[in-house]
Amino acid sequence: MKPSIPKGTRDFSPTEVAQRNYIFNTIKATFETYGFQPIETPSFENSSTLMGKYGEEGDRLIFKILNSGDYLKKVDEQLLQEKKSNAVTSKISEKALRYDLTVPFARYVVQHQNEITFPFKRYQIQPVWRADRPQKGRFREFYQCDADVVGSTSLLQEVDFVQLYDAVFSKLNLVGTTIKMNNRKILSGIAEVIGAKEKLIDFTVALDKLDKIGKDGVVTEMLGKGITEEAIEKVSPLFSFTGSNSEKLDALANMLQASEEGTKGVEELRFVCNTIQELGLQSASLEIDVTLARGLNYYTGAIFEVAAPKEVKMGSIGGGGRYDDLTGIFGLKDVSGIGISFGLDRIYLVMEELGLFKTVSLPKPKVLFLNFDSENDSIKLKAIQSLRSKNIKSELYPDVAKSNNQQKKQWKYAINRGIEFVVSKVEDNQFLVKDMTQGTQNTCSLDELINTVQ
Repeated sequence: MKPSIPKGTRDFSPTEVAQRNYIFNTIKATFETYGFQPIETPSFENSSTLMGKYGEEGDRLIFKILNSGDYLKKVDEQLLQEKKSNAVTSKISEKALRYDLTVPFARYVVQHQNEITFPFKRYQIQPVWRADRPQKGRFREFYQCDADVVGSTSLLQEVDFVQLYDAVFSKLNLVGTTIKMNNRKILSGIAEVIGAKEKLIDFTVALDKLDKIGKDGVVTEMLGKGITEEAIEKVSPLFSFTGSNSEKLDALANMLQASEEGTKGVEELRFVCNTIQELGLQSASLEIDVTLARGLNYYTGAIFEVAAPKEVKMGSIGGGGRYDDLTGIFGLKDVSGIGISFGLDRIYLVMEELGLFKTVSLPKPKVLFLNFDSENDSIKLKAIQSLRSKNIKSELYPDVAKSNNQQKKQWKYAINRGIEFVVSKVEDNQFLVKDMTQGTQNTCSLDELINTVQ
């Protein structure tokens, strides 16, 4: 039987790993420039930590882990016969693979609150899992690169995150990204003024799908959730909301003047937009998108989503927002938080399509010692030890060449890996070195070899 991997997962070649590490390292360096500290959490959590935190749709996408041993032992026979899957699942699975990094982070903050200095700025780069339908840019196993701040309500954090997104995409030469921004208070205010306050979650989940299913699809979904035709008619201007950020804010301020919460949302968004306009961005643009809801239940203020450059058809490559009460679900009240995430896998696909990986090279030795005889192995190994002590990447081809064809194979290995200097012969502590870039060859001592390659 031919081996295979599960749908929605991938193997990565050395080239792909090097390119992904290039993105990881760029994001990590920028996080640290902005004052964030790294943490890590387990790949799986107790189911009670994750379930109920992502809404009904999110709960369905959580990978459950079967209990060890005879996991059916505790299940009532009647439950099995009635095929009540949700009830059975809670009996046979107590743990689950993490769905994102934000809820585990909230759990971490509550557990370690006495060790943390607030405001706490953390970053985390780890894989997450979702039982989603695989498609381009959507995988069942993928990395998230998150940065969060907990313990501060200042809107300067929102400004900082917009700048952080811009800084990373500038370093990756990913010009033309759009940082879309909204505020959950604005969505609450809209739901309030159209008389659908009790349907806020249904309203926002449907509105968030506007770019995927269009106006008619959103209207159909809202009607299906019990939102009245009159309410939908009041909100219809949002389906084609245009103008500059300033014009959109003025229109929203007018629309939401009867809602205290909605008005506050407009003021918060105006502060961020005005501050960013004053500071300027390098390669991204900031755009208000009132349909942006990101169907997760825990956002309470700012909402972010990053769109790839228009020439690439791709879903969002980043997102996040403010979650003033997230740690409250684990018993720690009144700790405000805000965070963003980079979609590494989608960023990779975008950069690949735009040809932005040309400067990324594979890890490889700078010096390769060919192995045409074993007489001087100790001299070669000592030379390699000296080179490595100077941080010069070096290696000895492991197998001795016993024929001309095997010698050619070693030269081909050096060419295929793009190795810069090749030592083909060692005699009397003298090294015959070929500069593969220049095509020149000369004999030198070890000190001269080190000076040459340095």
